[in-house]
Amino acid sequence: MDSQRDHTLGPITAPITLVEYGSYACPYCRAANARIEAVRDKLGDRLRYVFRHRPVTGSELARRAAELVERIDDPERFWAAHILLMTRSGELTEDDLVAAAREVGLSLESSDAQTERAVAHVDADVASSRASGVMITPTFFINSRRYDGPWDEASFSDAIVGTLGHRFRAAAVDFAGWAPSAGVLLLLSTVLAVLLMNTAIAGGFEAFWKQYVGVSFGDAAFRLSLLHWINDGLLTIFFLVVGLEIKREFTVGHLAGLREAALPIAAAIGGMAVPALFYALIIPSGPWAHGWGVPMATDTAFAIALIVMLGPRVPVELRIFLTAAAIVDDIGAIGVVAVFYSGELHLAYLAGAAATVVALACLNRGRVYSVTPYALLGIVLWACVHASGLHATLAGVLLALFIPTRPPANLNALMIQANTIVAAEAKRAGEVLRSGPSAPALQALDAIHDRIESPADRLLRHAGARSSYLVLPLFAFANAGVTIRTDVFDGREPLMLAIIVGLMIGKPIGFIAFSALAVWLKLAAKPADYSWGQLAGAGALAGIGFTMSLFIAGQAFPAEADFAAAKIAVFAASILSAVIGCVILWRVGRSAAEEPAIGELAKT
Repeated sequence: MDSQRDHTLGPITAPITLVEYGSYACPYCRAANARIEAVRDKLGDRLRYVFRHRPVTGSELARRAAELVERIDDPERFWAAHILLMTRSGELTEDDLVAAAREVGLSLESSDAQTERAVAHVDADVASSRASGVMITPTFFINSRRYDGPWDEASFSDAIVGTLGHRFRAAAVDFAGWAPSAGVLLLLSTVLAVLLMNTAIAGGFEAFWKQYVGVSFGDAAFRLSLLHWINDGLLTIFFLVVGLEIKREFTVGHLAGLREAALPIAAAIGGMAVPALFYALIIPSGPWAHGWGVPMATDTAFAIALIVMLGPRVPVELRIFLTAAAIVDDIGAIGVVAVFYSGELHLAYLAGAAATVVALACLNRGRVYSVTPYALLGIVLWACVHASGLHATLAGVLLALFIPTRPPANLNALMIQANTIVAAEAKRAGEVLRSGPSAPALQALDAIHDRIESPADRLLRHAGARSSYLVLPLFAFANAGVTIRTDVFDGREPLMLAIIVGLMIGKPIGFIAFSALAVWLKLAAKPADYSWGQLAGAGALAGIGFTMSLFIAGQAFPAEADFAAAKIAVFAASILSAVIGCVILWRVGRSAAEEPAIGELAKT
């Protein structure tokens, strides 16, 4: 806020500041103007209103209207012209500009100095809108926080006054909007679990997760411990999200084109094969040999969170590369769990799972776009997969494959349809005993809303947030707890060494070696946006196994002592990999940032 240049209504000491980026030629700005006036009347001196220009793109009339009012020196005359331009007619016309100029005693022709000042002010407002991420008009900011809610008076008032519900939602949105938030929440859950397991309540904490919960049908019952409900039930949501992400990446994402996908695929294959090989070399046989899948995994949330926190030192293209490689890594981890870490198979339940998959395929083939039947069949699929001996979470991946996608919607047609419905309903808004839109109108608007986004994209958006902020932290809280005592290490040093070497050394070597091989064989091309050193840093970060490594370790090591040792090894390897990766990216990023400056200095 700049009180010297901004146009404001309300006292400078007002506790609430509402900033609007708008245009006189925007019909939605004109419609919102009445709502803003009502809110201002309601809040009085508690609100300060600021208007900044963002003329409709491509409209010469909108630009001229903005420059016209900026030629006015007196604030009172400015607001008189502003209100006239917003309210005189349903659509901005040349006559409105003439009337506004006449109202405040201006000529449509101006001196060079006036024109220059007006153009500079409008340009500054437009630049401010771009810096603030404004894409449409009107866009509102309440006390520097962007407001994306409805534009009716009640919603505005709730947001401006800051009701408890709105404050809670705003805080949640702010936290989720912070890129490292998922990784930070996962880390806090892990630290809390480890702390609790090393206190006097460790026994009670452990016993809590071993409680059995389920349902009974007469003599039959289905019960699982809380730990198994999380690992076999809730974690299915995570695998559903992974499946949806894989599907998106291979259809419209960074793995859609073979040339673009080749490098992250090669890196991911190396990042799985080399750690597993190192593990097998250290433990070639014995009861722990089955754990070679533990160092294959990468925890995407932690790795991406660290890259984001490093800021501009890490190119966006490297973040895309690591994300794509992690997706391929997830595919490998899912395959390993399905083939090598499943129990004894029961053919009858496998047949039931296969029949359910056929039913899902029929729904997809029949273009059934409602998510409800897929969800119901997904529950049946989960039960069949769980009973078959395969790991139940694989049901999430299978379900994701059949959640339908749709061609992009014609947004112009949908907008016209929605405007027509809302306009018709608005005409009847004042009828007696009418409390809201009619049922047919609501159904039509729901259908429009559903058409804007495909079922797969909508499910990924909703389930993705729940996976990141509920499922994975709860999984970490239930599984990451380990009592740190010396007897955990007794005789298990080879197991811990194999996991640490696989993750901390095998991952980056596999990343670099297989990427270089793919480039050398001309199967892939490395973008010039990041260096081999930065790719090595990303490979080191891929050694943060954590979530998936803990999950696979839980399947590979049924003995509690072995699992505890594996947990400590995964923690140690993940922490060391994070430190090494960050140091490499920090140093290489600093060198890359200094190179242009050195080059410029050499020219002088």
